[in-house]
Amino acid sequence: MALFGLFGSKSKEEKQALSEGLDKTKKSIFDKLSRAIVGKSKVDDDVLDGIEEALIASDIGVETTLRIIERLEGRVAKDKFMNTGELNSILKEEIEALLDAGEESGDMPFNFEKRPYVIMVVGVNGVGKTTTIGKLAARLKSSGKRVILGAADTFRAAAVDQLTIWSERAGVEIVKQQMGSDPASVAYDTISRAISVGADVVLIDTAGRLHNKVNLMNELTKIRNVMKKLIPDAPHDVLLVLDGSTGQNAYQQAKEFTKATDVTSLAVTKLDGTAKGGVVIGISDQFRIPVKFIGVGEKIEDLQVFSKKEFVESLFR
Repeated sequence: MALFGLFGSKSKEEKQALSEGLDKTKKSIFDKLSRAIVGKSKVDDDVLDGIEEALIASDIGVETTLRIIERLEGRVAKDKFMNTGELNSILKEEIEALLDAGEESGDMPFNFEKRPYVIMVVGVNGVGKTTTIGKLAARLKSSGKRVILGAADTFRAAAVDQLTIWSERAGVEIVKQQMGSDPASVAYDTISRAISVGADVVLIDTAGRLHNKVNLMNELTKIRNVMKKLIPDAPHDVLLVLDGSTGQNAYQQAKEFTKATDVTSLAVTKLDGTAKGGVVIGISDQFRIPVKFIGVGEKIEDLQVFSKKEFVESLFR
């Protein structure tokens, strides 16, 4: 098992993986920013237009980009003259300030005082949901937690099989039923098992795609209601997994799931294969839901606790 830093405290290997995982996004942003300021000695309207174009192209999103530009315009107006050489450090400050509006994951992304701590994981098929659960289970296990997985995505045989493989890889227990079983029944059995053995954390996988939004809402509501029969305040966290490489589509997914259920945290995956890493900034800003994890590679340790400071520093390093 690869070595992890403590939650919120990254090891040297994790910091390197973060930097490498954001490399495509970093190059994309800086190539466009360089073109925006070439031949310019001060930040003027043309430079601001170029910056706006660069940020939108990095999938930060129009609304968040406009907010950043407004902040820059305010600083230009206040300082009267702003050298383009200062631009990177100023952009870094402004983006970090925007991310302050969301919650920082901090040293401990979950309140483990509650036991068992129940996390319901949602997201469409193909975003890396099951893989994220497996990696998170491994991370929790390595930090000394007893973890139980619940295979409540019973509509897709591959989901149960994949989660089973991850449970073996992570060395954690899994509760599952036959294909087509009632997902709420699986969730109930999982939490019952967790209570009986004194588990610390329960991770419940859910269906990635139902026939329509009403079906999705009803299914997730049913699962939540069944959980509450055993633990009144469960689930303690509803983690929405988004594929960062899809850019604007990730915004749409976030919009749909926040309508369907009360999403309390986000995990943004597959950032290493895309130049669209700016989506993390936009989603955090737009939905005011804390990003707790980001995926920057295939290895188990490449699911990292999100730190806005380290994320922004990696982009501008």
